[in-house]
Amino acid sequence: MAKAKGTGRAIALEDLKGIRNQTTVRRAQRSRHHTWTFRQLRSFIEYKAALSGVPVILVDPRGTSHICPECGHNEKGNRVSRNEFRCVRCGFAGPADHVAAINIAARAAVNQPMVACGDVEALYRN
Repeated sequence: MAKAKGTGRAIALEDLKGIRNQTTVRRAQRSRHHTWTFRQLRSFIEYKAALSGVPVILVDPRGTSHICPECGHNEKGNRVSRNEFRCVRCGFAGPADHVAAINIAARAAVNQPMVACGDVEALYRN
């Protein structure tokens, strides 16, 4: 939080609402599956961010793990394994979680709301 506050940045999170309805697991894994605490973690982060004055931006999670941040190619085949990403079009490669984080950050930057500045006249100057 301190780094985000000190640099004037926000925290970007995937909006994982409904994730349990979109995934299936075997009977033996159901108990563990239903104890995931995405919402609880998100509420802790939002609470701490609000105390620090840091905005939290939620982004659509679809495709963040298999879209190439270099060329934009979207294919499940880009995700070689759970831990490895390699774009089948341009060859960009890296740790899968890092690539997903790059995509989340890019989406958050695009989704930034317009905020009025203190000098309204500056908005209309050339």
